[in-house]
Amino acid sequence: MSENNNTPVSQENISEQQQIRMDKLAALQSAGNDPFMVNTSDRDTYAKDIAEKFEELEGKTVCVAGRIKSKRGKGKVMFMDLWDVSGKIQIFAKFDDLGEETYAGLKKWDIGDVAEIKGFVFKTKMGEVSVHATEIKLLAKSLLPLPEKFHGLKDPDLRYRQRYVDMIMNPDVMDTFKKRTRIVSEIRSYLDSLNYFEVETPVLSTIAGGANARPFITHHNTLDLDMYLRIATELYLKRLIVGGMERVYEIGRLFRNEGMDVKHNPEFTTIEIYEAFTDLRGMMDRTEQIVNRCCIAANGTDQIEYQGEQIDLSLPFARMTMIDAVKKYAEVDFGEFMGDTEKAKEVAKKLNLEVKATDTWGNILNTAFEEYVEDKLVQPTFITEYPVEVSPLTKRLADKPLMVDRFELFVTRRELANAYTELNDPIDQRSRFEHQMMLRAAGDDEANEMDEDFLTALSYGMPPTGGMGMGIDRLVMLLTDSASIRDVIIFPTMKPLD
Repeated sequence: MSENNNTPVSQENISEQQQIRMDKLAALQSAGNDPFMVNTSDRDTYAKDIAEKFEELEGKTVCVAGRIKSKRGKGKVMFMDLWDVSGKIQIFAKFDDLGEETYAGLKKWDIGDVAEIKGFVFKTKMGEVSVHATEIKLLAKSLLPLPEKFHGLKDPDLRYRQRYVDMIMNPDVMDTFKKRTRIVSEIRSYLDSLNYFEVETPVLSTIAGGANARPFITHHNTLDLDMYLRIATELYLKRLIVGGMERVYEIGRLFRNEGMDVKHNPEFTTIEIYEAFTDLRGMMDRTEQIVNRCCIAANGTDQIEYQGEQIDLSLPFARMTMIDAVKKYAEVDFGEFMGDTEKAKEVAKKLNLEVKATDTWGNILNTAFEEYVEDKLVQPTFITEYPVEVSPLTKRLADKPLMVDRFELFVTRRELANAYTELNDPIDQRSRFEHQMMLRAAGDDEANEMDEDFLTALSYGMPPTGGMGMGIDRLVMLLTDSASIRDVIIFPTMKPLD
């Protein structure tokens, strides 16, 4: 006996299949065997444990529970594959063991049903570790048929819309989200071991600060006040450094009302960490350790493959200044005319760069980097020394006042982390905010707003501080070989179906 859902079916046929399953449920309920009235299970063993501890469990009675994803056999013998969160275990069922009535009921079970099986552990003649069923119980009836090949559906977006089906049908998807959990757990474990405080800061704010991004706007009815969903956690976390917490981090959702592609989702998860009495070098160490440790936690090695390319995440990572990187790949040395905006605009024309009227030498350097360098950075590389124009919250370099002490970590041609030696001079910070407000007035709706309370906090004195932000989703993409951010967000943002 087998059940095959491989052939595409029309909506009418799906409705017919659903009605058949509804009729089976009704029959069970009439017989006093309503599976939806079962409230718990006696499960004491997971599928993976049986495979890994066979010698210890052979011949012993176990109770497993999970979803039936295949049935096969004929006559008085049946095999089923039962899947739980740990993996698959084969179930062997015989008429002689279960009795006529129970075995007849088992033959009416459908692919997708959730069941509990009690029995003893053994190996079949083919050598497959299995559970020989002695008792069975239906725990939930699947009223909709599962697709045989979920990736084969005509609408690929359905995988994201119905993630629950995606996870049922594709063990790799479940494995990705298991790894995501291990990655986040490893980050927390590492930072907690260094005496960091994990904190929670507001999601709603009257100012969209801490990053250059377009915010989502909402309205607070009681206060009759428009508010923003946060685009960064930075400014609140640095207030805590002023308050004396010294080492803080937050893992949480950010919201940016911008484009969507394989690297961007409107809501996404980041970690930001801030540590007093250190600088960019301290943040490099923290960042390297987080990436390397998470890779090993998820994959057991720091040598991985991402979309067909071998990536070496062993320590230390490469380092290169932005000026040196542009010199290497665009063959222009911006350091020879540092601060000369007119010369930079001439170079921009030769490099076919788009330049805005408000752009200065630093903006053009950054644009040259984005156009000529980013897609060359496959192996993990820290790009350091950014222009002050694109880093309004970062401390200037003492010997290069047009540059700031900042890095971005690039891996597989995309930014993974961003870090600063934090600007703690409230006078300089006010000047930077004023420049950002000028950009907003010129039409840049992603520029920072003036945050007077943050300036007040800095005026009480913030110690030298290093800070780093990393996209958790992008880190998970890298460490699970996932091509799209939608593959690592359980329920990504989707346009509703008509």
